[in-house]
This record gives sequence, structure tokens and C-alpha cells, in this order.
Amino acid sequence: MFVVCHMLASLDGKIDGAFFGAPETAPALHAYGELRGFYHCQATLYGTTTMLGGYADGLAPALPSQGTFPAQEDWVNPEGREVGNFIVSVDPKGELGFSSHLLERKGRPAAHVIEALTRQASPAYLSYLRERGISYLFVGEGRLDCALLMQKLEALFGIDRLMVAGGGIVNWSFLQENLIDELSLVVAPVADGGAGVSIFEGADFLPPHGPVAFSLQEAKPFTGNGLWLRYTAVKG
Repeated sequence: MFVVCHMLASLDGKIDGAFFGAPETAPALHAYGELRGFYHCQATLYGTTTMLGGYADGLAPALPSQGTFPAQEDWVNPEGREVGNFIVSVDPKGELGFSSHLLERKGRPAAHVIEALTRQASPAYLSYLRERGISYLFVGEGRLDCALLMQKLEALFGIDRLMVAGGGIVNWSFLQENLIDELSLVVAPVADGGAGVSIFEGADFLPPHGPVAFSLQEAKPFTGNGLWLRYTAVKG
């Protein structure tokens, strides 16, 4: 499977913050959206925080603790699989709320939601997802197993090109497992200076990992003083 991490960042490496609202960022935002099509990925993957920020319908409601629930096994909605366009939602504990198995956001084509869960997700949450036709995969005990997720996406959905698009922790999770083939970075000509998340962020629950080097493949300026950088990770 080919995996590209495609991100928009400020000059100081932030992927969220006030710089998104600056008029000087607008050309970079446009370029970022246009360049998504360059990679022809069938699926885009987002972390829990990113999903909450603009894709999920908030958090799931309170769910019953007793009842008849599905077993903790992968479940694929055949109708959703036929859509052929997917949003992979990394949701280890099973917390996100949805009204439908299809998401239509930011003028993009409808995409079927695939929830990437760990064994922390409750049985009641599985029922909640099935009622909405949302496919789900178990890909770890307590934290995301990125390699296992990739295997299941390819085997069960035929996905062979995946775009990883934040946040910083999920980006780093893939990178430290040597699973990112290319970094596509659109740089807006704006510095933020805030406390926003960076392109890659470690976390206490992730195993320690040293710095990862990249090799520059291409650099292209575009209208509005922004820059598109394409890197490949130097895999040891």
C-alpha cells in the first residue's frame, strides 16, 4: 500500500491555529485542496481530534451498558464498501458520534466512514455504529496498530492508496512504524507562534523513537508565496 502524509502547515510547522484565518493563508488552503487529487487516494485517514474538529457529529451519546451486543469482530457494510471512497476515522476508545455512514464535507465526494477501533471500544458502541451502517475494524488492544490497519483496509476494502492527514500524533504513529512513503507539505507564508499542534507529535502512550530523516524530492512555489514540498522518508 502507498501511504502519503498530506498536510498544510504554517512557517513554524503548526497544522492548526489562528494562521488558518489569515488572508495570506488562503492561496495555500486552495493549493492544499487541489493537490489532494494529485495522489488519487481512495481513503483519507484522520485522528480523533481532527475528526471532532470537522467531520464527526461530536461525541457519541450515552449508550446502554447492558443488552445484546455484537462480538468484538470486524464488520464491513457491503453498501459502504461499494462507495469506493473512504474516510478512515482513528477512534481507539470508540467515542465519536455520527448520523450516517456517509460523510460529505468541504465540497468533496461522499465518503464511507470506517472506524479504526481498539479493544477499548464498548460493545454498545459497536451496535451504535452498525445502526448507522458504519464499518469498523479492530486494529490494536490499547493503541493503534498502523500496519494491521493498512492490511485490513487493503484486504477488506481494496484500498491500496491511503492519505494520512492528521493530527500530529496519528502522523507520527505511522512515521515511527516506517509506513509513510511520502510527505506532501504545503507551507503557508504565515507564522503562527501559538501553541498549536505540529506536523508530527509524540505522545506518552507511544513507544520512544528517535528522529526520522527525509529526502527532498521536489519543491514548487505557487501563487501567494506558498511552497509545496515533497519528501520521502529515509527508511533504515
